[in-house]
Amino acid sequence: MFTASKHWPLESSHRVTLQGVVYQLDVALESLESQRCGIVFIYNMTGSRYQNFDYELSQKILNLLKGAYPARLKKVLIVSAPLWFKAPFRILRLFVREKLRDRVTTVSLDQLSLHVPYNALPRELGGNLSLNHKAWLLHCLKSMANRYSASSGEAPPPLPALVQPLLGEEDLTEGEEDASSAALPTPADLLVGVHEKHNCEEREKEVEVIKRQGDGQDPATEPPLEAPPPVAEEEEECPSSASSSSQWEGQGGVTLEEFIGQLQVKGRKGLYQEYSQLKARGPQGTFLTARLKANQCKNRYTDVLCYDHSRVTLARRGDDEDSTYINANFVDGYRHKNAFISTQGPLPKTYCDFWRMVWEQQCAVIVMTTRTFERGRGKCGQYWPAAVKASADFDGLFRVTTLSADPKPDYTQADLELHNYETKETRLVSHLQFTSWPDYGVPDSALAMLAFRGVVREKQAQALASMEPKWEGHPLGPPIVVHCSAGIGRTGTFITLDICILQLEEEGRVDVRSTVERIRSQRAFSIQMPDQYVFCHLALLEFALLRGLLQDVALDGFEDDDDRGGSDSE
Repeated sequence: MFTASKHWPLESSHRVTLQGVVYQLDVALESLESQRCGIVFIYNMTGSRYQNFDYELSQKILNLLKGAYPARLKKVLIVSAPLWFKAPFRILRLFVREKLRDRVTTVSLDQLSLHVPYNALPRELGGNLSLNHKAWLLHCLKSMANRYSASSGEAPPPLPALVQPLLGEEDLTEGEEDASSAALPTPADLLVGVHEKHNCEEREKEVEVIKRQGDGQDPATEPPLEAPPPVAEEEEECPSSASSSSQWEGQGGVTLEEFIGQLQVKGRKGLYQEYSQLKARGPQGTFLTARLKANQCKNRYTDVLCYDHSRVTLARRGDDEDSTYINANFVDGYRHKNAFISTQGPLPKTYCDFWRMVWEQQCAVIVMTTRTFERGRGKCGQYWPAAVKASADFDGLFRVTTLSADPKPDYTQADLELHNYETKETRLVSHLQFTSWPDYGVPDSALAMLAFRGVVREKQAQALASMEPKWEGHPLGPPIVVHCSAGIGRTGTFITLDICILQLEEEGRVDVRSTVERIRSQRAFSIQMPDQYVFCHLALLEFALLRGLLQDVALDGFEDDDDRGGSDSE
């Protein structure tokens, strides 16, 4: 039995938790009766809260059960699952093979006795079995010690730190010295059959660096990269922001059912290969303005520059010819020209430029997908007042006041007042900061991001309805500003999801690859990591399940490393 309310993800690593699970399962299976009847794994969620739940750990436990104990696992019972668990549970089931999926059941406390006899249930679950966990761990310890001695013929090594805190020194009596010196199996032995994902640190700038490696030349002073020779067909496939949004006319992509079939064939490895093909395609434009000497200091990263053909051009300030530049690009949405502005996290020297852009483009919503500091490093400047009722002036042009701030578990919503000193006008701007993106990799589930995206669209609609004078542009309103640190990774991920969701709702079709290609043609290197590309695919599945567009699908084998005949080769 795994008691969820006693698990705190921030205090226990996956490795240690899985070691404990495997350690006890191995001993339980030494019983001939257990081997004959099978094991019932109870995931007890009674009294647990969202903070106790670890999506990735749950995935690994299911992988462990399906990979190491399929013949001996009778069933998995999830007891007293709260309402918020239903959506993650449906996603978890996607990646479990059909044989195991049929054995995973959610039950109430009253229904538990229909699956397990009362005399085998602990008292906390309504049975009459008295549990002594320390005694059970000592039994496991002795069993493993005997197994170790029998197999190696040597004295077992000292008791590891993993078990000592659980037992306590008072439990290791003199008569149990031999048992106390037993060791857990090595980590490699314990985790056989467990697919352990190693998340690499997510970089905040594009992996492919624009400057030539090894020549010692700064990319900002290097001769500009020229766009490839124009080809009419390619111009239609990858339009710039200056082109019409007619690329969305007609039904591109595939149906939801075909999309699932493609995921089943490609798996994670196939999507990685697909992303590599996208990444191999060079820049589709020039960076002349971004490379000008006067603008180099306005770029957060020297290798994340701004396309000329889709850049946001600021109004010129007096005679300053360099005052029109900001590292930001227009990006088309679903049947919506210039639906977004993808930009970097503002630097202190570009705060005023950022607010000039928001004012000139009449933006009403700012989406921030990073924290100002992550892993002790600055990712974005504090370009708005952090404290409620506080104000900040920017170059005598604007005053920004934070009217309210509402921190939620996954995001913080702030209402800002933007005052223009020159025109004496004041506008309201919604600032939505997503705070649940992990320091490494991508979120385990898209649920929080999908909910956040819904709030963004809701705020945009509210702002559009209250605009004075009335907005006369696209029905979905002015551009939404989206930024992370470099303005390509999480920014591109958010925009990809929004476009694909709107297309799925409107047409019932999905086209992630073409969407990413279009975005990258307007904001260079958008979607900077392969895991972000995979995340977009799986997030659409979660959205479809949440909206009832899918009943139950199987993606078992998606994480397998074996080669697949249907996936593209690099």
